[in-house]
Amino acid sequence: MKNYAGFTDEELALQYVGGEYRAFDELLARNQQRLYKYILFVVRDPELANDVFQDTFVKVITRLQQGRYTASGKFSFWLTTIAHNIIMDSYRQQKSEHIVETDEDNDLSNLQSDELMDINRENEIVNAQVLNDVRHIMDALPAAQREVVYMRYYQGMSFKEIAETTGVSINTSLGRMRYALINMRRMARQHELQLNLEL
Repeated sequence: MKNYAGFTDEELALQYVGGEYRAFDELLARNQQRLYKYILFVVRDPELANDVFQDTFVKVITRLQQGRYTASGKFSFWLTTIAHNIIMDSYRQQKSEHIVETDEDNDLSNLQSDELMDINRENEIVNAQVLNDVRHIMDALPAAQREVVYMRYYQGMSFKEIAETTGVSINTSLGRMRYALINMRRMARQHELQLNLEL
C-alpha cells in the first residue's frame, strides 16, 4: 500500500484525479476536522454542519473527477471556498429581519483600506481579551457577517484572503465586518457587555 504521508494536499488531489483513490482518504483525514469546525462555527447547528460537510466533499469529489481542480493554490483554501458557497446557498432564504445587512456591491472605497487592515499591537491585546464575549454575541449574526469575523479573528485571514474565499470584493468583506461590528456592539450594549473590538 502506498504511503501518502509525504504528499502535499495538492499532490494528493492530483493523485486522486489520476486514479489513486486511496489518496482521497488521506485528503479527507487531513482536512475533515478543520473543515467541520469552520462549518459548525458558521452554521451553529451540528445537523446542518454535517449536511454541509457531506455536501462539500460530494462536490469536491465531483469537481476532481470532472477535472475542475488545478493545483494553483492551497487545496484547503479551495475546500473552504466550496464549503462557504454551500453555506451561503443554505442561508439565502433565512435572512434576519432585525440585523443590519450590507448589499453585495457595498462600497467602502472612501475609507483608507490601510487604516482598516493594520491592527496595531495594542488592538491585538484588546481583541484577545474580548474574544470570549465576542463568540457568544457572534451566534446571533447573519452567516456572512459571522463568517468574516471568524475568518479574520480566529483564522487570521487578511481581508484579501476572505474576499477570495467567499467570492466577493475586498470592499464587501470590509462592509460585512463593519456591519458585524455594528451589530455586535448593539448586542453588547443590550447585554451590558464591554466590547471594545477594534479593526
